[in-house]
Amino acid sequence: MSSSGSHSAEGSSSIIPLDYHLQHQHQHQQLQQQSPVTLSRYESQKRRDWNTFGQYLKNQRPPVALSQCNCNHVLDFLRYLDQFGKTKVHLQGCMFFGQPEPPAPCTCPLRQAWGSLDALIGRLRAAYEENGGSPETNPFASGSIRVYLREVRECQAKARGIPYKKKKKTPKGNLEESSTSSIHFS
Repeated sequence: MSSSGSHSAEGSSSIIPLDYHLQHQHQHQQLQQQSPVTLSRYESQKRRDWNTFGQYLKNQRPPVALSQCNCNHVLDFLRYLDQFGKTKVHLQGCMFFGQPEPPAPCTCPLRQAWGSLDALIGRLRAAYEENGGSPETNPFASGSIRVYLREVRECQAKARGIPYKKKKKTPKGNLEESSTSSIHFS
Protein backbone atom coordinates (compact mmCIF):
# COMPACT_ATOMS: atom_id res chain seq x y z
CA MET A 1 0.00 0.00 0.00
CA SER A 2 2.85 2.35 0.76
CA SER A 3 4.42 1.61 -2.59
CA SER A 4 1.20 2.43 -4.44
CA GLY A 5 0.75 5.56 -2.27
CA SER A 6 4.22 6.78 -3.13
CA HIS A 7 3.68 5.90 -6.76
CA SER A 8 0.50 7.96 -6.92
CA ALA A 9 2.26 10.83 -5.17
CA GLU A 10 5.04 10.74 -7.73
CA GLY A 11 2.62 10.54 -10.59
CA SER A 12 0.40 13.33 -9.30
CA SER A 13 2.62 16.02 -10.72
CA SER A 14 2.33 14.54 -14.18
CA ILE A 15 -1.46 14.59 -13.92
CA ILE A 16 -1.46 18.41 -13.69
CA PRO A 17 -1.89 19.78 -17.20
CA LEU A 18 0.98 21.60 -18.87
CA ASP A 19 -1.03 24.81 -19.19
CA TYR A 20 -1.29 24.96 -15.37
CA HIS A 21 2.51 25.00 -15.14
CA LEU A 22 2.73 27.68 -17.81
CA GLN A 23 0.01 29.73 -16.10
CA HIS A 24 1.73 29.36 -12.72
CA GLN A 25 5.07 30.34 -14.26
CA HIS A 26 3.42 33.38 -15.89
CA GLN A 27 1.85 34.43 -12.56
CA HIS A 28 5.23 34.06 -10.87
CA GLN A 29 6.85 36.28 -13.50
CA GLN A 30 4.09 38.88 -13.06
CA LEU A 31 4.62 38.89 -9.30
CA GLN A 32 8.35 39.38 -9.80
CA GLN A 33 7.67 42.32 -12.09
CA GLN A 34 5.09 43.80 -9.72
CA SER A 35 7.11 43.30 -6.55
CA PRO A 36 8.71 46.62 -5.77
CA VAL A 37 12.37 46.71 -6.54
CA THR A 38 14.05 48.92 -3.99
CA LEU A 39 14.71 52.11 -5.91
CA SER A 40 17.02 54.87 -4.82
CA ARG A 41 15.43 58.08 -3.65
CA TYR A 42 16.46 59.70 -6.94
CA GLU A 43 14.93 56.90 -9.05
CA SER A 44 11.70 56.99 -7.04
CA GLN A 45 11.43 60.75 -7.41
CA LYS A 46 12.24 60.55 -11.12
CA ARG A 47 9.46 57.98 -11.64
CA ARG A 48 7.00 60.10 -9.62
CA ASP A 49 7.94 63.25 -11.57
CA TRP A 50 7.60 61.43 -14.90
CA ASN A 51 4.15 60.13 -13.95
CA THR A 52 3.08 63.58 -12.73
CA PHE A 53 4.20 65.20 -15.98
CA GLY A 54 2.42 62.52 -18.00
CA GLN A 55 -0.77 63.13 -16.01
CA TYR A 56 -0.41 66.88 -16.55
CA LEU A 57 -0.26 66.31 -20.32
CA LYS A 58 -3.30 64.02 -20.21
CA ASN A 59 -5.27 66.69 -18.34
CA GLN A 60 -4.65 69.31 -21.03
CA ARG A 61 -7.55 70.25 -23.28
CA PRO A 62 -7.08 68.60 -25.68
CA PRO A 63 -4.80 65.96 -24.11
CA VAL A 64 -1.19 66.00 -25.32
CA ALA A 65 0.64 62.78 -26.17
CA LEU A 66 4.18 62.50 -24.80
CA SER A 67 5.40 62.12 -28.38
CA GLN A 68 3.85 65.54 -29.18
CA CYS A 69 5.24 67.29 -26.10
CA ASN A 70 7.51 70.29 -26.69
CA CYS A 71 9.33 72.87 -24.58
CA ASN A 72 6.21 75.07 -24.36
CA HIS A 73 4.37 72.26 -22.57
CA VAL A 74 7.32 71.95 -20.19
CA LEU A 75 7.32 75.70 -19.50
CA ASP A 76 3.56 75.62 -18.86
CA PHE A 77 4.10 72.70 -16.48
CA LEU A 78 6.76 74.63 -14.53
CA ARG A 79 4.46 77.64 -14.24
CA TYR A 80 1.61 75.36 -13.14
CA LEU A 81 3.81 73.96 -10.36
CA ASP A 82 4.34 77.43 -8.90
CA GLN A 83 0.94 77.26 -7.21
CA PHE A 84 2.31 74.46 -5.01
CA GLY A 85 5.53 76.31 -4.14
CA LYS A 86 6.75 77.14 -0.64
CA THR A 87 9.32 79.83 -1.41
CA LYS A 88 8.26 83.44 -0.81
CA VAL A 89 9.26 85.56 -3.79
CA HIS A 90 8.81 89.27 -3.11
CA LEU A 91 7.38 91.36 -5.91
CA GLN A 92 9.16 94.50 -7.13
CA GLY A 93 6.76 96.84 -5.25
CA CYS A 94 6.95 94.95 -1.94
CA MET A 95 8.69 96.84 0.88
CA PHE A 96 10.63 93.63 1.65
CA PHE A 97 11.90 93.20 -1.92
CA GLY A 98 15.61 92.48 -1.76
CA GLN A 99 15.63 91.66 1.95
CA PRO A 100 16.93 88.19 2.77
CA GLU A 101 15.10 88.09 6.13
CA PRO A 102 11.99 90.29 6.08
CA PRO A 103 10.83 91.39 9.54
CA ALA A 104 7.11 90.81 8.88
CA PRO A 105 4.83 88.79 6.64
CA CYS A 106 3.64 90.11 3.30
CA THR A 107 1.19 89.11 0.59
CA CYS A 108 3.79 88.20 -2.04
CA PRO A 109 3.25 84.85 -3.73
CA LEU A 110 4.81 81.52 -2.91
CA ARG A 111 6.67 79.92 -5.79
CA GLN A 112 8.69 76.82 -6.51
CA ALA A 113 12.30 77.37 -5.52
CA TRP A 114 14.75 77.58 -8.40
CA GLY A 115 16.78 74.65 -7.05
CA SER A 116 13.70 72.43 -6.96
CA LEU A 117 12.81 73.31 -10.56
CA ASP A 118 16.37 72.75 -11.72
CA ALA A 119 16.50 69.30 -10.09
CA LEU A 120 13.05 68.45 -11.49
CA ILE A 121 14.13 69.30 -15.03
CA GLY A 122 17.24 67.15 -14.61
CA ARG A 123 15.14 64.17 -13.53
CA LEU A 124 12.58 64.66 -16.30
CA ARG A 125 15.32 65.07 -18.88
CA ALA A 126 16.78 61.71 -17.87
CA ALA A 127 13.34 60.05 -17.64
CA TYR A 128 12.42 61.23 -21.14
CA GLU A 129 15.41 59.45 -22.66
CA GLU A 130 14.99 56.37 -20.46
CA ASN A 131 11.42 56.08 -21.73
CA GLY A 132 12.48 55.99 -25.38
CA GLY A 133 12.75 59.67 -26.20
CA SER A 134 15.59 60.85 -28.40
CA PRO A 135 18.19 63.21 -26.93
CA GLU A 136 17.79 65.39 -30.04
CA THR A 137 14.07 65.90 -29.40
CA ASN A 138 14.20 66.07 -25.58
CA PRO A 139 11.96 69.04 -24.65
CA PHE A 140 13.53 69.18 -21.17
CA ALA A 141 16.93 69.87 -22.73
CA SER A 142 15.69 72.84 -24.74
CA GLY A 143 17.54 76.15 -24.63
CA SER A 144 14.32 77.91 -23.67
CA ILE A 145 14.11 75.75 -20.53
CA ARG A 146 17.67 76.76 -19.56
CA VAL A 147 16.80 80.43 -20.16
CA TYR A 148 13.63 80.10 -18.05
CA LEU A 149 15.53 78.48 -15.18
CA ARG A 150 18.24 81.16 -15.31
CA GLU A 151 15.57 83.90 -15.20
CA VAL A 152 13.84 82.21 -12.23
CA ARG A 153 17.16 81.95 -10.39
CA GLU A 154 18.02 85.60 -10.99
CA CYS A 155 14.52 86.82 -10.14
CA GLN A 156 14.43 84.85 -6.89
CA ALA A 157 17.91 85.97 -5.93
CA LYS A 158 17.00 89.64 -6.49
CA ALA A 159 13.69 89.33 -4.67
CA ARG A 160 15.35 87.75 -1.66
CA GLY A 161 18.45 89.97 -1.69
CA ILE A 162 20.89 87.12 -2.12
CA PRO A 163 24.38 88.32 -3.06
CA TYR A 164 26.18 86.61 -5.89
CA LYS A 165 29.63 85.28 -5.14
CA LYS A 166 31.48 84.90 -8.37
CA LYS A 167 34.22 82.30 -8.44
CA LYS A 168 36.98 81.90 -10.93
CA LYS A 169 39.65 79.29 -11.41
CA THR A 170 43.20 80.14 -10.53
CA PRO A 171 46.02 79.00 -12.81
CA LYS A 172 46.54 76.03 -10.45
CA GLY A 173 42.92 74.93 -11.00
CA ASN A 174 41.71 75.98 -7.57
CA LEU A 175 38.58 78.03 -7.12
CA GLU A 176 38.83 81.38 -5.43
CA GLU A 177 36.32 84.11 -4.79
CA SER A 178 37.12 86.96 -7.10
CA SER A 179 34.43 89.36 -5.98
CA THR A 180 31.26 89.58 -4.03
CA SER A 181 28.65 91.68 -5.64
CA SER A 182 25.35 92.46 -4.04
CA ILE A 183 22.41 93.27 -6.20
CA HIS A 184 21.17 96.79 -5.60
CA PHE A 185 17.72 98.03 -6.49
CA SER A 186 16.31 101.49 -6.93
